[in-house]
Amino acid sequence: MNWKAYIHSNPKIRLGKPVIKRTRLSVEFILGFFSEGWTQEQILENYPTLNQSLTYS
Repeated sequence: MNWKAYIHSNPKIRLGKPVIKRTRLSVEFILGFFSEGWTQEQILENYPTLNQSLTYS
């Protein structure tokens, strides 16, 4: 997987933290869910915009 197709950083968005493209959700935020035991399905269910962001390239 080419992570650059899904993640980017812009100093004007979230102070330059890496975010999922087409969202304002930081990678750190999403990884926090995985560290708490959430599944991919649970995250996508709660953040449906992620599913749409990841299907576009």
